[in-house]
Amino acid sequence: MKLKISILVIVLLVLGAYVSAYTVDETEQVLVTRFDKVSRTALTPGLHFKIPFIEKALYYPRNLQEWDGDPGQIPTKDKTYIWVDTFARWKIVDPVIFFKTIGFVERAQNRLDEIIDPAVRNFVTSSRLIDAVRNSNRELDTFDEEDDAKVHSTFEVTTGREEINKGILVQARPKLTNFGIELEDVKIKRINYVEEVRKSVYSRMIAERRQIAEKFRSEGKGEARKILGEKERELKRITSEAYKIAQEIKGKADAESTRLYADAFGVDPEFYSFTKTLDIYSQTIDKESSAVVSTDSEFFKYLDGYQQ
Repeated sequence: MKLKISILVIVLLVLGAYVSAYTVDETEQVLVTRFDKVSRTALTPGLHFKIPFIEKALYYPRNLQEWDGDPGQIPTKDKTYIWVDTFARWKIVDPVIFFKTIGFVERAQNRLDEIIDPAVRNFVTSSRLIDAVRNSNRELDTFDEEDDAKVHSTFEVTTGREEINKGILVQARPKLTNFGIELEDVKIKRINYVEEVRKSVYSRMIAERRQIAEKFRSEGKGEARKILGEKERELKRITSEAYKIAQEIKGKADAESTRLYADAFGVDPEFYSFTKTLDIYSQTIDKESSAVVSTDSEFFKYLDGYQQ
């Protein structure tokens, strides 16, 4: 009988120890409650104990948690409707306040929606579209110099998306502190036009691309005409220089020929005159030619007395 009682006592002790013991992981923080009232917190990792059936251990995450907002349609300051999708990272820094105000981690999503979404809407509606899309006035490589200068003169970034993200974080963080939550970061994940605006934007982008393409084609045609003009001018220059050189060679040849004729004439003027006259006879007189001239004509002086 004593052995049975001893075994029963040991079982009860083991069962009590099992029920009263709980462990805390490095990524967890435990809040011990007694009759739904906070008794103490267990933040140190390891083995801890509580009063069985009287105290309860509520586990809360210590690491960063994810909040993903629902995409919504928001108008910008320049009356352009866009879809804005945001996300945030948060963690529980005071489990006691979190337990008293929210209670469970699943309910924190709704509380974050109520605080972050209005902050996002507030900053997007007070900012221009260019500020929500870009961070700086960095030059775009999709435009040439003239188009890029035109874009910057009309759409200059004054705030930028990064500043909008910081503004949302600054506005929402103090409100979440009252719930034992620390908001670590908020970012705009994605921005897109609404369906009605998207079609017109795409049409305008296509028209702009076509205009730029037509400009490139026009510049290409102008460059082609310029190259052809230079080719024609170079061709004429080469032809002119070749003609000049040919005329110089021809002139030198004529001068050399004249010099040779003059030298020959100086050696035997009578023979030179005789041969040149015979050449003229062969060029001007044929079988059908007839002429009436005086016998003392200088032209026929070599025919005079031919019979002799």
